[in-house]
Amino acid sequence: MASETEPAPSPSGPRPRSPAVPAPLLVLGSVVSVQTGQALGKGLFDAAGGPLGVVTLRLGLAALVLLALWRPRPPTDRRTLLLVVAFGTAIAGMNLSYLAMAHLPLGVAMTIQLAGPITVSLLMSRRWTDAGCGLLAAAGIALFALPGTGGRPLSPVGLAWAVASALSMGAYLLLSRRAGARMTGGGPLALAVCWAAVLTLPFGPAQAGERLAEPHVLLAGLGVALLSAAAPYSLELAALRRLPARVVGVLQSLEPVAAGCAGLLLLGEHLSAAQWLAVGCITVASTGAVLGHWAGGVGRDESSAYR
Repeated sequence: MASETEPAPSPSGPRPRSPAVPAPLLVLGSVVSVQTGQALGKGLFDAAGGPLGVVTLRLGLAALVLLALWRPRPPTDRRTLLLVVAFGTAIAGMNLSYLAMAHLPLGVAMTIQLAGPITVSLLMSRRWTDAGCGLLAAAGIALFALPGTGGRPLSPVGLAWAVASALSMGAYLLLSRRAGARMTGGGPLALAVCWAAVLTLPFGPAQAGERLAEPHVLLAGLGVALLSAAAPYSLELAALRRLPARVVGVLQSLEPVAAGCAGLLLLGEHLSAAQWLAVGCITVASTGAVLGHWAGGVGRDESSAYR
């Protein structure tokens, strides 16, 4: 909130305010939060009756938190309603990663899911340096997830679910930016997560039954919802108002790093030497994307319309 003693604007006009938190840090905070929550969610599979039970808790509780926080108004026109529905459907599709995690290590499932935003980054690149960062990140993802690099073959079922979540994540990245441009605040996010919860609600109780109503499961599910959904989605929405989608897409390539560390620390899942080499490739690509954005002003005009 502005101070009452705020200095008068200069003759050349008011100075633009610098964001309190740099946009890249919002994305990095989202990455760490979501992967910590994903690891905790995978650890909750047994108590919640399986991955579908975790998805129901994650989206249902996150929707309640976001609705209470933002108190959004329902869309009043057909175009906005369709955008919210599409946005929420993409969020529901991203949660297919939990079905993938039932068959794959956390780090591998997340690297495959990340193919979606990396594809967005490549398709929207306008400079060779952008394309180079995207290709380096894509190479890291391939090295991370190719069969044989982790010491055991990958489950075809897990791969299929991971690819489906990747397609949904690419759509989420684009729709999140459009929703943030069309509607202010966190209202579109709250409505979209609510719709995603409605789409997935029937499947959790069908798999888990009464386990989802147990107090300790609900409490653990609330932690997963806050860490892996409510907080990161809010941070990403704020970042997408200040950064081009292609830059956010490459920054999100740090998710395998966070997923690998979370899987190791919280689930005891170890990575091979080739997979840690992939972590290095992805880190360099993300750093290059941020430096290129701030040094060359990439996307400055593009992002200004969404502030």
